[in-house]
Amino acid sequence: MKSLRALAMATLALAVVGCQQKKQEASSSGAPAASQAAAPVGDTILFGHVGSMSGNEATFGDSTDKGIKLAVDEQNKKGGIKGKQIVVKTLDDQGKPEEAAVAATRLVTQDHANILLGEVASSRSLAMAPIADSNQVPMISPTSTNPKVTKDGDKTRPYVFRVCFIDPFQGTVMAKFARENLKITDVAILRDVGNDYSVGLADFFAKKFLDLGGKIVSDQSYKAGDQDFKAQLTAIKGKNPQAIYVPGYYTDVALIARQARELGMKQPLMGGDGWDSSKLYEIAQGALDGSYFSNHYTPEDPSPVIQQFVTKYKAAYGAVPDALATLGYDAANVAIDAMQRAKDLSGPSIRDAIEQTKGYKGVSGVITLDSDHNAVKSAVVLGIQKNAAKYAATVNP
Repeated sequence: MKSLRALAMATLALAVVGCQQKKQEASSSGAPAASQAAAPVGDTILFGHVGSMSGNEATFGDSTDKGIKLAVDEQNKKGGIKGKQIVVKTLDDQGKPEEAAVAATRLVTQDHANILLGEVASSRSLAMAPIADSNQVPMISPTSTNPKVTKDGDKTRPYVFRVCFIDPFQGTVMAKFARENLKITDVAILRDVGNDYSVGLADFFAKKFLDLGGKIVSDQSYKAGDQDFKAQLTAIKGKNPQAIYVPGYYTDVALIARQARELGMKQPLMGGDGWDSSKLYEIAQGALDGSYFSNHYTPEDPSPVIQQFVTKYKAAYGAVPDALATLGYDAANVAIDAMQRAKDLSGPSIRDAIEQTKGYKGVSGVITLDSDHNAVKSAVVLGIQKNAAKYAATVNP
């Protein structure tokens, strides 16, 4: 993102922040009580979370928020950070990049957040990133996988980090799985052209799939929120691919799968971590059986670290945590770990400590941040059987 565009985004956010305040306050129902306790400013550390608490990807924001608040609640019970309790303030961006910029601006300029956590979606993190840099407030994205999130042109953004793998790796994971495990040679792509995540992941998948000797027989597009995908699917059907790569978000993916089956298309769909939501299966109604997607973790993993987290999360919220909750938890804990190591709680000191994160044992894997502030870690591939995700493979960097 160019610096001029970043300045314009920040200016817009400042101009409209006042009129958006009430609309953005997120519901705190279901969160552990200690993470929400009010305390005088100066006696607390503020974690500002920007998430899609409403809109088409509302489960992303809800899951991430719950993971963050579980981590904070645990740390507060241990005494907080440097003798201060942590407070989480969550603002709803409604799944819109411009609202994410407004929320981030409010948190750093009015609420004086010590750190920003968010967003899940790359397009919304891209809107937040220049605000974090210009205000020298560190930002950790739990699950934004587009490489541009931590980059300003060729330069690494000094204050922006992530605890997830990035799309060049995620695209490679599914391309290799398709060629080597499924023995697929011909693939069609259906991408959301208005979504940085979807476009980037489709490009990285296509490049690796071609490198491995496969063919892209059709590359179609849609925009998030579309309801009718039959024209694109009919065009794809005419090319007779063995599979369709759909790197979108769960609502669109589920509708695409149902309409593909209505057209008599039996090919498996493949995708990325944007599929991960319980709503995927509710909307798909079995239409995704036989399909696969890459993800950050699986609750089926017998690792004690994962199973302990699953048990704690279920006790707090009555549900099995998805990858969004897991990475929200990891992002908050990486921030906590860095603040404990930082010489003080200024933005530059926290930033320096986050940058030095090496070998942190998170629930989603061991987190080491590279020179571009990206986490180097494994991915899993999940297959969908009987309208539920099942572990299929692990792919290492």
